[in-house]
Formats: sequence, C-alpha cells, structure tokens
Amino acid sequence: MKRILEFTGTLLLVFGVCGVLRELTGWFSLMGLTRYVTEYFSFLHGRELFADIVIAVVGFALLMIADGQRRAAGR
Repeated sequence: MKRILEFTGTLLLVFGVCGVLRELTGWFSLMGLTRYVTEYFSFLHGRELFADIVIAVVGFALLMIADGQRRAAGR
C-alpha cells in the first residue's frame, strides 16, 4: 500500500507542478494532463491554475501519508 501511495503521490505532485509552470510560463506543453481534466469538468474552466495547485497539494499529502505509514511500520 505504501508503494502505491508513493507512486500516486509522486505522479500527482509532478503533474501538478508541471501544470502550474505551464500555466504561468508556457513551459511543459507536453505535460498537459491537467488541461484534459479542466476541459472534462466544466466548473474548472478558467480555473486551471487553481486545479493544478490542488493536484500538487493532493500529491504532496499522499506522499506525507506514505511517509507516516513507513514510520509507523518502523516502530
């Protein structure tokens, strides 16, 4: 379970950060996964930067949960 959380958290964090950079600077046009998410959900139109930040924060939270599981298993 820990590995799944780490993998998912890492992916979400990378996609979120790349999405923020893409929105602010225009870089990482190939990493436009969040662009598809914002096109699919109509309530996110015009809020792409907010969606990218939320995706990055969720990824970071998953990494912290995985780290907490690792520390709890180490006791």
